[in-house]
Amino acid sequence: MTKMTADRRRGLGIALALTGLSVMLGACNTTGEIVTQTVPTDYRQRHPIAVQEAKKSIVIFVGKARGGLSDAQHTDVAGIAREWVREGTGSVVVDVPVDASNARAAAATYQEIRSVLASGGVPSRAIVKHPYRPEDPGLLPTIRLSYSRIAAVAGPCGLWPEDVGPSILDPGYNENRPYFNLGCASQRNLAAMIDNPADLEQPRAETPVYTARRDIAFDRYRKGSPVGTPSPDAEKAKLSETGK
Repeated sequence: MTKMTADRRRGLGIALALTGLSVMLGACNTTGEIVTQTVPTDYRQRHPIAVQEAKKSIVIFVGKARGGLSDAQHTDVAGIAREWVREGTGSVVVDVPVDASNARAAAATYQEIRSVLASGGVPSRAIVKHPYRPEDPGLLPTIRLSYSRIAAVAGPCGLWPEDVGPSILDPGYNENRPYFNLGCASQRNLAAMIDNPADLEQPRAETPVYTARRDIAFDRYRKGSPVGTPSPDAEKAKLSETGK
């Protein structure tokens, strides 16, 4: 009786061992796709250029005893007005210091800033004054002009989530994959050079053709005259007399 019980236990143990082994072998035989790379190989996918709202701003330094804009500051404010007309998506916010050593000069400068912005095409309703109290009394409070615009951005760059060289933490280091930060600076510089972010999404509408020059060319064509504009220096550029 005892011997039969021991045999049954031994047989049950062998059956459980075989079952576990079959489960392990079945787990090794999979037909699903094994993902071995989580970072895209294409740098345009790793560091895409996104179109989003950003801020454009300039700073105006104002002394205690001078109220108004210098020539260089007048040019900066006029430039902000031109750029706002072309790309602005919100109001021009003017941060003006109060309860500061240059508060009176800053208030006078704000009036001139408002006049320059208005003459540059910014409506008065789009100029918003925002008084603020400086946090650090040791620093010279400044006037800041800012507005929202649509911009193309990429990055941030300088991220190194993995070692560049061989590492046991990166099983694919010997497959010559590009490292994560590669191409980020190029994408960021390209985004900074884009004049109109809408060009990334759609082409611009065609401009009207210049009909004046086209009419002159068609008139010469109808008369049988050469269409091209003759150049008086064309003969001077020839190096051979062949054909004369």
